[in-house]
This record gives sequence, structure tokens and C-alpha cells, in this order.
Amino acid sequence: MPEGLIVKALSGFYYVRCGDGITECKGSGKLRHKGHSPLVGDRVAFSVDHTGKGRIEQILPRKNAFVRPAVANIDALICMTSDAIPVTDTYLVDRLSVTAVHNHCEVIICVNKVDETRTDRIPEIYANTGFPVICTSAETGEGVEGLRRAAAGKICAFTGDSGVGKSSILNALNPGFSLRVGEVSDKLGRGRHTTRHVELFDLGAGTYLIDTPGFASFDMEAAEPVKRGDLQYDFPEFAPYLGECRFNDCAHLKEPECAVTWALEMGKIHPKRYRSYQMMYENASKYKEWEL
Repeated sequence: MPEGLIVKALSGFYYVRCGDGITECKGSGKLRHKGHSPLVGDRVAFSVDHTGKGRIEQILPRKNAFVRPAVANIDALICMTSDAIPVTDTYLVDRLSVTAVHNHCEVIICVNKVDETRTDRIPEIYANTGFPVICTSAETGEGVEGLRRAAAGKICAFTGDSGVGKSSILNALNPGFSLRVGEVSDKLGRGRHTTRHVELFDLGAGTYLIDTPGFASFDMEAAEPVKRGDLQYDFPEFAPYLGECRFNDCAHLKEPECAVTWALEMGKIHPKRYRSYQMMYENASKYKEWEL
């Protein structure tokens, strides 16, 4: 049975690359019965009937998988942000980064549209996280080569608000992609959803880029929350202070002699990142362990 890589998912069809060819496939009834949904980035085994149509029979073991964006086997999640219209809510980025770190996936912060608006807001928020922060402009080409180097040799998923310029940056990385670019509504401050499906593009030299539909903050409610006790490990800037608190089970909220809140007071953890931790901890506390 041939094996291949899902490079596009659209309206219930999966497009599987095997060698130099691509086969249009549907998921098998066996997979649907088990509730297994193939994702872009999955390696799969598939069969082909006499008409040339394929059927995915098996999803091969995954490195990781995400609900939002709906992708699998990702090496790096590139979170597209902007301080131009639309201005990115960094809580959304933090939700994404926690999910990525929890799934052993690198996080890259891309601040786009710096030709329109250039501030230090986002670089300052993520300065102590260890996440690379790359400022780019699809219009001028600034930062595009730096982003290319950061993505080299990896399967990367681009994700973020509608209108922040994911498709524009992908076109800047390779004009041959010819992705449709939408306009941003000045009235609403949101972009039009020009990407309607998830698709993987080959940049060459072992680098693959996945474009995903844009979304707004409320869409993130569909993502599974990380257990509250695990959240502390998904904020890299907390790492030097974990295990240094007075209490072994410290939640890093209001407990006395907490090393994390001390680091916050000393300016070693950005208040916006800490506030995101508080909000995610509160959200995770609504669920019982078995529900997660």
C-alpha cells in the first residue's frame, strides 16, 4: 500500500503527495468510525481504485497534532502578528504558543507590516521567552530572509489573525505560490478570510510551509485547554524559577514567597505574559482532570 503526505485538505477531500504525483483521497469508513480525522502534514497509507481515486486507510504515527490550526507533524509554529491594522491581541498568541510548546513544537513570532507601523510592543513582550521574534514586511522585503533562515529544514505552520499578512509573506518567500491576498477592513480592523483551507507548500531544501485560515480571538475557544498544573512548563520564561517557590504545589498566583511572582516584580517576566498565564489557569480550572 503506498504511503504519502497530505498537502491539502478541502471540503472532505485530502490531497496526498506520493513521489511526484498527488492523489485525491477520501477518508476510509474505518477511520470515520474510529473518529480519526486526517490532517494536513499527516503521513498516511492509502489505496487507489480503478478510477484513480484514493482512500486513506491509515494515519501513520504523528509527532504532534493541533486543533487550531488543524495540522499535524509540525516542527515550528509561526505566529503572525501585527501592530498595524489588525492589531494583534497577544493573549491569542500566548494561547497558540502554549499549545505549541506543550506539543514539543518550536515557536517563532513574526511581526509583520513593519513598513506601516513599527513599535517595540510585541518584541518586548516576548523578549524573555526564548522565542525568535522576526520583524517583516511583505511590501519592502524586510526580514523575509531572516524568516526563511528560521524556517529552513522544518515543517512550519503559519497561523494568526485574519489580515496580518500570512499569504503575503508566503508569496514573498516564494512568488511562485501566487496566493490570493485580501484587503483589511478599516471599519472592522479585520482581514478577509482569503485562505479557505489548509495547504502545505514546498519551499525546497526540506522546508515546508503550511498556510492556514485566519481567525479571531473567539475561535481559540475551540482549542483544548492545557491542564492547569502543566501550564507553568509551557511558559519558557518561568523555567528558571520553577522549584524555587516556598510551596512545592505553588500555582504562582497569590501564594507567599513565589519565585515566579518575584520574577514578575523584578521585570524578568512580562506582565502581559503573566496575565495570559492567569487567564489560562483560570480557564483550565473550570475542567476536571478527566475532562482534559
